[in-house]
Amino acid sequence: MTGLLVVDDEEGVRRSLKKVLEGDGYVVLLAEDGNQAIGIVRENPYRIETVISDYKMPGIDGLETLIEIGKINPEVTRIMLTGYATMESAIESVNAGIDGFITKPFLNIELKAKVRECNLRKRLKQFVSEQVFSEMWKEGANISSRKQKATVLFSDIRGFTELSENLSVEEICETLNMRYFSPLDTIICGHNGTLDKHVGDSIMGVFGAPLTFEDDAVRAVTCAIEMMDEIDRINSDIPETGLKISVGIGMSTGEVMAGIFGSSRKKEYTVMGPTVNVASRLEKLARKRQILVCGDTYNEVKDIVLAENMGPVMLKGVDRKIGIYNIVGLKEKTP
Repeated sequence: MTGLLVVDDEEGVRRSLKKVLEGDGYVVLLAEDGNQAIGIVRENPYRIETVISDYKMPGIDGLETLIEIGKINPEVTRIMLTGYATMESAIESVNAGIDGFITKPFLNIELKAKVRECNLRKRLKQFVSEQVFSEMWKEGANISSRKQKATVLFSDIRGFTELSENLSVEEICETLNMRYFSPLDTIICGHNGTLDKHVGDSIMGVFGAPLTFEDDAVRAVTCAIEMMDEIDRINSDIPETGLKISVGIGMSTGEVMAGIFGSSRKKEYTVMGPTVNVASRLEKLARKRQILVCGDTYNEVKDIVLAENMGPVMLKGVDRKIGIYNIVGLKEKTP
């Protein structure tokens, strides 16, 4: 994905940026105002990697334009062009989650370097979760390994093999990235969970490591319910029955070993232990649109959820019976 969109109401600026950036291998598209830019991204949501927008334009300004584009595809790198007289707009842009800004006037070499820098920083954020980055920042890029309580969540697509048989390679990538990973990852982070990893079409999230809160289990369960609701919403926009996504979720609460593990060639922050194993087994046991949790998780959320007691069962690799509950939904709040 090397598409780049330049948004500026001055034709000379658009042409100049196009000429410079095409030299770096980008396929450059041009828009003269915010509404046109939003329309272009909406028509090409997965083909545009970067959007560079001037701040002052007729109609909606550059900040509003980039915010709307981020709603269409949060993967897009968004860069603001601003003059010295509008430096306050740069601060406002950073606060709004814009990936970077370029101050006019600028040299061509500075422009190309800034675009590469913003794209690289955007991609690096995808390798380290915000929670892990925050802990590394506080602890001097060194997170000590420790035992702690956490709730581990696994999500997986049911019948993915059959689903993929109906899709091309490109459609499989689009389905996984835009209809599954991107929206569900966003929900996990929105509930202050740590996005641990993707394994195939499985998502692993952790609530309680590296940051611990009193309501980790509650946030994990409400997150899972929202994930199911989001899949339902996405499926409602897909007319073909064979292209709809079905998801099963498993969760477990208990002690984990949390820390940075790996070799000198590759390291990652993750959690290990029986709690992780139980969550993984419950996910494999879950049917379509089913959220299965262990008894320890249920005991922490029973006051706020509706659940079915599935009884104790033996899980592979677990030396004792585990109480299982199917989370049906949240209880209605009494006035």
